[in-house]
Amino acid sequence: MYLPRFNQMTDDVAAFVDAVGAAELVTTGPDGYPRASRLPLLRASDRWIFHLARANDHWRTIEPDTPALAVVTGPEAYVSPSWYATKREHGRVVPTWNYSAVHVTGRVTVHDDPDWVRDAVTRLTDLHEQHRAEPWAVTDAPEVYVGKQLRAIVGVELVVEQVEAKAKLSQNRSDEDRAGAAAGMRAEGGRREADVADAMESLLGRD
Repeated sequence: MYLPRFNQMTDDVAAFVDAVGAAELVTTGPDGYPRASRLPLLRASDRWIFHLARANDHWRTIEPDTPALAVVTGPEAYVSPSWYATKREHGRVVPTWNYSAVHVTGRVTVHDDPDWVRDAVTRLTDLHEQHRAEPWAVTDAPEVYVGKQLRAIVGVELVVEQVEAKAKLSQNRSDEDRAGAAAGMRAEGGRREADVADAMESLLGRD
């Protein structure tokens, strides 16, 4: 990841990852071509846990300890130079693209053990259900049905070796330019633009 100092994510990286809840898992197969799958994730200390549909042949290309990249992306949006305060001063401004992302590299191993997969799915389910008034649990479904569903997936475990976290939110611009861009996104954009504007405004006055 290209990561200028001023674009380093300074907020809680783990919280960012948990809020997104999914990652693009990228590995290279024996044929030399990359393969990618968008997967829900569960963080477990220095390990990330995923599961893949058995019908997805991505898992069949993963040997034990295969190098991998997991990409977690947050809201992103176009930034028009017309929103910058400095456009009116000197006009030396250009468009850009703002986003936040976390890249995790490490090695992955496939787990085709039913007990391992059941534990991974149970923990992931509990993570997303725990805040509900009536949380659903894996044990709520008939055992025969659960067993059939579990046989249709395989687990994947990523041992984390490096974490790079980037928040490209116009930190190289003045507070006035950032505030103008955030206001422009809110006026012209949708939900994702508003989310990027929130992130940009959270950095105002920090420099």
